[in-house]
Amino acid sequence: MLTFLYWGVPIFVFLSGAWVFISKRKHLLLTLLSLELMVLSLFLLLFIYLNLINYELFFGMVFLTFSVCEGALGLSILVSMIRTHGNDYFQSFSVLQC
Repeated sequence: MLTFLYWGVPIFVFLSGAWVFISKRKHLLLTLLSLELMVLSLFLLLFIYLNLINYELFFGMVFLTFSVCEGALGLSILVSMIRTHGNDYFQSFSVLQC
């Protein structure tokens, strides 16, 4: 039962984040939040795995650093999109527009 909590819950959280990322394509903020949920569940899986094999947690810190950079990049794209288009709908955003 305890192994299900160790491995099942983070995998369920990752799959639910992936489902939200795939199904909700209307707002950019919603997709960014689902990506962050997926990254946090991957961090939890990495933390559990590194503790299981009694390894250093340095790789977890590197992973957190990259995830923070990914989150900052996503928020900067969101802010620039809201400044130029006025909202975060994908329907009002055209890639071919300069």
